[in-house]
Amino acid sequence: MPEPSSPTPSSPPVILCAGEALIDMVPRQIAEGQAFLPLPGGSVFNTAIASARLGTRTFFWYGLSTDMFGDQLRDALAAAGVDTRLCEAVDRPSTLAFVTLSEGQARYLFLDENTAGRMLTPADLPEMPAEVGALFVGGISLVGEPVGSTMEALAAKVAADGMGRLIMLDPNIRPGFIRDEATYRARIGRLIRLAHVVKLSDEDLFWLTGAGDLAAQARKVQALGPRLVLVTLGGRGARAFGEGLDVEVPAPAVTVADTVGAGDTFNAGFLSALAEQGALIPTGLAGMSADALRAALDFAVRAAAVSVTRAGANPPWRHELG
Repeated sequence: MPEPSSPTPSSPPVILCAGEALIDMVPRQIAEGQAFLPLPGGSVFNTAIASARLGTRTFFWYGLSTDMFGDQLRDALAAAGVDTRLCEAVDRPSTLAFVTLSEGQARYLFLDENTAGRMLTPADLPEMPAEVGALFVGGISLVGEPVGSTMEALAAKVAADGMGRLIMLDPNIRPGFIRDEATYRARIGRLIRLAHVVKLSDEDLFWLTGAGDLAAQARKVQALGPRLVLVTLGGRGARAFGEGLDVEVPAPAVTVADTVGAGDTFNAGFLSALAEQGALIPTGLAGMSADALRAALDFAVRAAAVSVTRAGANPPWRHELG
C-alpha cells in the first residue's frame, strides 16, 4: 500500500463524519393504539447526510449492524451520496431510541447495550483514506464505552498523524444520557484541546462552563486551543469567536415544523462553506477574515433554517440554498 499523502489544495475536499447512527422509534397513533415508526437518525449520521446533500464529498464511519435497521441506515446514507466503505457490517443489534411524549415533554428509552456502534474499540479504527481532509466527531457516541474512548482515540490519531487535517467537534450534550459526568467532562475537555473548530449550542456552552456572559464563556473554551468556537442560538442565529473575531448572524424568519437535526445541518453547512472557500484546513482558519467567517456562518444558519421547516431530520440539498 502506498504511503498516504497530505490532501492538496487542488483536491476535492472530503469530510469524514465519525459517530452515532441509530434508529429513532417515533410514536404514531394508529387505529389499534400507539405504534412506533423507525426513522434513521443520530447526530453524526445526520451531519453526514447533510454534508453530502450540500455537495461535499463525505465518508461516514461507525458500527452498522447486519440487522434490518442497519440496512435502513445504509440505504439512507447511500441515497444522500455518503461513502460508507469504511463501515464494516457488525453482527450486533442497531441502537434504538424510543421517544414518547408525557405532558408535552419528550422522554427517551435508549436501547444501546451491546450494539454495533457502542461496542467499537480502538482496534476497529479504520485506515484513514488519504483524501480525507477533515474529521467531524461528536454526539452521544462520546458518552458510552468502549465507543467513547474509541472516538477520542480516532481524534487523537488524526491530530498526531502530521497530515494537517482539520478536526471539528460538536459534543451535542445530552445530560440525561450521561452516567459518569466527571469522566465525560474530562473527555470533552481533551477533545476540545484537539479540535480546530468547536460547535456548541448556548445550552451546551453553559453546561460546560457554568452561567455567565456568553462571549466570556465562549472565550474560555477558545482558550483551550480551538481556533474557532461556534455558538448556536436557536431562532436567534449563531455567533462565532476566532482570534480577534466576534461575528454574529441572525436566523432567517421561517415557520418551524421541527427542530430535529437543525444543529447537525448547521455543522454540515459550516464545513461545506469552509470547503467552498478552500479553507477546510487548519491553516485556512488562521488567517480567516471576519467577512469569510460571516459568510460561512451565514451559510450554516441558512441551511439549518431550511431544515427546521420540515418534519424530522431532513436537511436541504445544495441547490435549495442558491
